[in-house]
Amino acid sequence: MKTIGLIGGMSWESSLEYYRIINEAVKEKLGGFFSAKSVMYSVNFEEIEKLQHKGDWQAATELMVDAAQRVERAGAEFLLICTNTMHKMADEVQAGISIPLLHIGDVTAAAIKANGQKKIGLLGTKFTMEQDFYKGRLQNKHGIEVIIPDEEERQIVHNILYDELCLGEIKEISRDKFKRIIKDLVSAGAEGIVLGCTEIPLIVNQEEYKIPLYDTTELHARAAVEFALS
Repeated sequence: MKTIGLIGGMSWESSLEYYRIINEAVKEKLGGFFSAKSVMYSVNFEEIEKLQHKGDWQAATELMVDAAQRVERAGAEFLLICTNTMHKMADEVQAGISIPLLHIGDVTAAAIKANGQKKIGLLGTKFTMEQDFYKGRLQNKHGIEVIIPDEEERQIVHNILYDELCLGEIKEISRDKFKRIIKDLVSAGAEGIVLGCTEIPLIVNQEEYKIPLYDTTELHARAAVEFALS
């Protein structure tokens, strides 16, 4: 079993889900008292959030590369960044370490293509929805068409993420807003919806939707177990 490296804390609520899913998946596969060999370095999200909203991506990149190197020094054999948005600097992080980085976008794309889908709706932070580092990877590397909500809806999603979910708050009114936004994406032709922020599964559940939802936290964590046991 390879040792899984994790950069967490963005936010810790979703990092908790990573740890749970990874260990549950190992137990499902191996039984008994088996659990994952893992190393997590948890950043202070207060620092990250301020840099994100200031647009100081260079300083954020330096923090992420430092975190990745700490994880590698602690004995990890491959790395997961436990957030979608901070895959913005995935190439720089990979260049700063000698262990492989398991990219959340590639894992998600594999699941989309396995379902035979070619057009998906993307939800996440405004950074993830509007910038090219994530949707561009899905489109250019994997041939998946990506549509996003309109400007007003993108702001609604972003605000719910930072003002509520990253603080551990779950509000029914926000759950209803997500339902409306997802409905609009389906009307625009989305065949599936990528939950492109690791906090979104805290409020959006597949049981409430007919359209396939791609839970990036679940997909990423389970892919890590497959890689660790390969």
